[in-house]
Amino acid sequence: MHRRVLDNGLRVLLVPDPAAPVVGVAVHVDVGFRSEPEGRTGFAHLFEHLMFQGSESLEKLAHFRHVQSSGGVFNGSTHQDYTNYFEVLPSAALERALFLEADRLRAPRLTADNLRNQVDVVKEEIRLNVLNRPYGGFPWILLPPVLYDTYPNAHNGYGDFTDLEQADLDDAAAFFDAYYAPGNAVLTVVGDLDPDEAATLVEKHFGDIPARAVPTRPSFAEPPPDGVRRDDVTDAHAPLPAIALGHRLPDPDADLDAYLAHAVLASLLTDGEAARLTQRLVYGDALVTDVSASCGLMGAPLDARDPDTFTVTAVHPASVEPDRIVEAVDDELATLAAEGPDPEELRRVTARWASSLHREHDRLMSRMLALGAAELVQGRAELADELPGLIAAVEPSAVAAAAGSLRPDARAILTITPGGDR
Repeated sequence: MHRRVLDNGLRVLLVPDPAAPVVGVAVHVDVGFRSEPEGRTGFAHLFEHLMFQGSESLEKLAHFRHVQSSGGVFNGSTHQDYTNYFEVLPSAALERALFLEADRLRAPRLTADNLRNQVDVVKEEIRLNVLNRPYGGFPWILLPPVLYDTYPNAHNGYGDFTDLEQADLDDAAAFFDAYYAPGNAVLTVVGDLDPDEAATLVEKHFGDIPARAVPTRPSFAEPPPDGVRRDDVTDAHAPLPAIALGHRLPDPDADLDAYLAHAVLASLLTDGEAARLTQRLVYGDALVTDVSASCGLMGAPLDARDPDTFTVTAVHPASVEPDRIVEAVDDELATLAAEGPDPEELRRVTARWASSLHREHDRLMSRMLALGAAELVQGRAELADELPGLIAAVEPSAVAAAAGSLRPDARAILTITPGGDR
């Protein structure tokens, strides 16, 4: 990996990988759901949409045409602590991709028409993915306000319709000025490239973007829950009841080993047909039709800074009382805390996960996004490549300690009840 920092503060990561004649370009900006202002829920995601609506030198939809006419693909996504923009193209089109990303980082085309149009697009996305979908927003939207107290951690990152409709161009300009400074972003270029030539092109296209003040990253820390917190949400489209348990995770910056032990614990519980909760709740006691455990509200570990969330979710028949599921989960956790996992069981789970990470990173886009996110969120892109080895090194005692830390007297329990108006 080749690192450099431009005079305007932009951090650049160049990663040669000649396995295929393609190149990927990604910009990760240090702003996500948790940084959007109160009264403007969903604004980080809305602004991601605006960044695709033209820029200083390009009219609306031109970015799409330039990427697709080169045989490339593109997209963007908004997370708790970052927003990314990326494309993968044939390596001969590297300069085109760099120009496109630099042009919108320099000056997106913010107009009233674009804003109104994208507010409607985002609202339709929310209708499709949340309001009119069974278990929409479960658990990543519905669980945080039960487990957390502060606005950054608890609010709906997809956005409230009223907040979205009240957004104006002044909000958009202020958001861009506050967060889209070059010094608040990481540019990652991966693929069939020469580092020196790529560095020259990066300087050519990004070097003249004016430096601006970089916001001070706030701490989103808050005390863990001091008891059990419960809530129930009625879902008009859900065919069966559901339940989610939420626990606080260790801070990966302060104790990465403990965080990764929780990630391995999640795999032991629900990853594969032989996983403990799958065997007990689905095939043994037949309490649930589906169960899943994960580190991170977005379904991926190390995708957010502290505080982060360990979740267990399950869909179950109406005849099953939720407390029976909670008791079974607690029983499995208590067993793991007391005895730890069997070494062969742990080896099988960690080998399976490490293998899946290697397969995933065979895709240039996946590795590029993982490197960029790790560089921005954890400060070390290398962590993305080290993760399979770190996972394989987790000891049974660490998993036992992780299971013991998920205390039943300090968590959130969210239940979903089918039927009624939403």
